[in-house]
Amino acid sequence: MADLSSSRSVYRSFKQILHDRLLKDMLHTVRTTKQSTVWKVLVMDEITVKVMSSSCKMTEITEEGISLVENIGKSRQPLPALDAVYFIQPSQNNVESLIGDMSGKAPRYKRAFVFFSSPVPRNLLNTIKSEASVLARVAVLREVNVEFLTIDTQGFTTDHDKALEHLFGDHGADSRDYELCVESMAIRLSTVFASLKEFPHVRYRAPNPHAGGSDSKVTARDFVPTRLAAALWDCLMKFKATLSDFPIAETCELVIVDRRIDPVAPIMHEWTYDAMCNDLLDIDGSKYTYEVTTSSGKKERKEVLLADNDPIWMEIRDLHIADASLQLTEKMQEFGKKNEAAQLRLNNKEGQEISTKEMQKLVQALPQFQDQIDKLSLHIHIATTINDQIKKDGLNDIGKLEQDLVYGEATSKDILSMIDSKQGMSQDNKLRLLLIYAATHPDKLDTAKRLQWTKLAKLSGEDMNTITNLECLGVSLSKKQPEGFSLQFRPRKVSIRPTRKEKNQDEMGWQLSRFYPLIEDVVAELGKNGLPKEQYPYVKLPVSLVGEASVTGQPASAVPLKKPHSVRTIRYNWAAAGKISVGSASSDSGSSTNEPTITGTRIFVFIVGGMTRSELRTMRKLTAQLKREVIIGSTSLDNPQQFLQKLRSLTTIDDID
Repeated sequence: MADLSSSRSVYRSFKQILHDRLLKDMLHTVRTTKQSTVWKVLVMDEITVKVMSSSCKMTEITEEGISLVENIGKSRQPLPALDAVYFIQPSQNNVESLIGDMSGKAPRYKRAFVFFSSPVPRNLLNTIKSEASVLARVAVLREVNVEFLTIDTQGFTTDHDKALEHLFGDHGADSRDYELCVESMAIRLSTVFASLKEFPHVRYRAPNPHAGGSDSKVTARDFVPTRLAAALWDCLMKFKATLSDFPIAETCELVIVDRRIDPVAPIMHEWTYDAMCNDLLDIDGSKYTYEVTTSSGKKERKEVLLADNDPIWMEIRDLHIADASLQLTEKMQEFGKKNEAAQLRLNNKEGQEISTKEMQKLVQALPQFQDQIDKLSLHIHIATTINDQIKKDGLNDIGKLEQDLVYGEATSKDILSMIDSKQGMSQDNKLRLLLIYAATHPDKLDTAKRLQWTKLAKLSGEDMNTITNLECLGVSLSKKQPEGFSLQFRPRKVSIRPTRKEKNQDEMGWQLSRFYPLIEDVVAELGKNGLPKEQYPYVKLPVSLVGEASVTGQPASAVPLKKPHSVRTIRYNWAAAGKISVGSASSDSGSSTNEPTITGTRIFVFIVGGMTRSELRTMRKLTAQLKREVIIGSTSLDNPQQFLQKLRSLTTIDDID
């Protein structure tokens, strides 16, 4: 639950709790330990360095006495006068490196403060204990249970970039990669709950045996959420038995699904500012690199982070690109009118004399003025670049057709007509349209249509294979022909995913805002205690549901949950809740009467196989609607290009001409 000492305590977000776990509970604790060296070395592996950098800045790490950051897997210089803080995964290689560093007559460091990112297997712990010289130099040996990457205040990943391939690919079923991926996901996901001191009711999307008709077989792909839920529950039971501060009873809700629930969401053009940035611009994580022309006429490359320390980004990221562009224009006009430094500069341009007093005000306001101008200029540049790309690629027409396909208002003929009329359409945009059609029109892709698409859309064998790979995600592309004559009556085919509802006009706002990810309906139903138990069973049915369901005769999922013991009622300011005035200081006091009241327990949703920016945005929207903090996690956060590449990798069928 939230870390609150009283009802007036400051709310700490999901990301802030992880930040504090790493900086305060780990690095600061070491810093304040008696007889520790003033400066220390921080030793991490490839995963934990990502964990650390997702939440903490280098300046903050340095402030806690870290003078050098090293990779445990690489050659390192001996520094016997300094202590070392190890933040590492409990792997065989890492433990061997630790022992190699701290054993013998000449250890690499003076003392070791060892923090493992997840529970240490007993055999590795015994290996460390068997080394007497190492134990003598280990000042701390502890599990911090932090092995996930934060994206923002409500999102995280477990950094399993190949999960889609290992779990849903041609060679995934029952392979060693499949087993290791499920095990690793469970461990890393469990550390989310250990870090937050939350014990979830675990639910999962159940396999549907009739999804492909009577002839279809239930495969290992169908059981991914089931397998992960069971493995996670085992991890949570171990925490319950070993961690003194882990809750005894369930405190929140978790639902586990996979990418098969909505294979369309990662392919669609999503029209919010955040999604457009990550679809149309070259962004690496949150880092955007662009070119500017200086006052002297030289061109320079600049790097900026589109992150939560940028108030303009936080305010407009979830807006439709048209609304974001309008708001940026308004902000620049507002800035020119209200900002004192800007006004003085304008006056100066008009030839008016500036007094000494006014000049002093200008100098005092200049740093803040420059920071605000820089941020506004950045986002105006980004919005202009996006709008230019939309016009160049004709994305308004493409986007409308995509949404018409999703809602059954267009056919493959409309796609081929558009491809014929837009000769310059990129192969990726052609492929995305055809993928959307195939995913939303099951059993329509027969041999004749495949040949037609290949010829008219000029698809390569690899492109057609990518469309075929939708079958790995539960999409039925063509009708299966029965073998021989049969009078057998087959059960009606049932979709493995819910139906996408049409939004009303008020919800849409813009025509290109019709589409929404299906995970929104799942979480909304969960928040109302209306998620069907048959489709989303519990790993362990709550005691309150067992008793009440048997008495009322209702399905267990329809019986309201009893309030958990540790319900929160918190008031705090969500970044997207209101506008931030440019040219004035923003307040974080949390005293505004417009702030939403968040009550009750957290909701977690985990998507195996990657999530999208639209799904991340949806959780922020649902938090305000449900008045419960909704946190979404996945194996990765993918833009459309990344998802297409992963979809291509699911099978290795030779190209067809």
